[in-house]
Amino acid sequence: MNKLKEKIKSGKKLIGTHVTVGDACVTELLGYLPFDYIWVDMEHTQIDCKTLYGHLNAAKASGVSVIVRIPQHDYNTLKRVLEMGVDGIVFPMILDENQAMEDIKNSLYPPLGVRGFGPKRAVRYGLDDSAEYIESGSLDICRFIQIEHIDAVNRIDKIMEVPYIDGFIFGPCDLSGSIGELGRHYEKNTSDLVRETTRILAENGKCTGISIGGFDGDSIRHWSDMGIRMISVAGEMEFLLYGAQEALRNLQAVHLKDQ
Repeated sequence: MNKLKEKIKSGKKLIGTHVTVGDACVTELLGYLPFDYIWVDMEHTQIDCKTLYGHLNAAKASGVSVIVRIPQHDYNTLKRVLEMGVDGIVFPMILDENQAMEDIKNSLYPPLGVRGFGPKRAVRYGLDDSAEYIESGSLDICRFIQIEHIDAVNRIDKIMEVPYIDGFIFGPCDLSGSIGELGRHYEKNTSDLVRETTRILAENGKCTGISIGGFDGDSIRHWSDMGIRMISVAGEMEFLLYGAQEALRNLQAVHLKDQ
């Protein structure tokens, strides 16, 4: 069992961050920090499969787990990403149990699903036993779905019945947009939706997560206090901007103070 799946099954709280740029050094650097996982995003970025390959090798070098969010219902990309041997896959914008089932089935080999066979890096290019990968290794991948729409919230009782889902990750910004309040995801209406859905999932023994753009303590506390177990914060762009702004403030305050 991969170490990320072990942590999920143990019930531990998990922390991660996002990668959205092409340079694999970013993943390697962040991987040396004690994050539980790095979330490489292929949905809202220019990262393609070739670029992802570099990120996976960088993650291996630093020893961190990698989960990959693919573009919405893109089964060709899903197949190629799975063949690379990722620790987890994130399916965005699931609206109901039928979509969830379809996405999950596309990640599973027959008779459980419809995934085509052709692993490469996932079986170390043939050094590992393919039959063993079919029987256990392919099931070892963490499968996450994103709850980003009011329709999914309203169908959560049915969605959580879909097998082989390891975690339910909220996308609060898009969720707020689905109720006509885009960007107001820390306000009452969206927060209440996340809180109640988290309660339902937790009562049924399901792992919950959230993906947010900030990394300040108040933002993290807002979601952590709801009982959410996996929190993915910010990313290299936010860290770079924050560090640059802090450096600029210090330069202006010290070096330019007499001008």
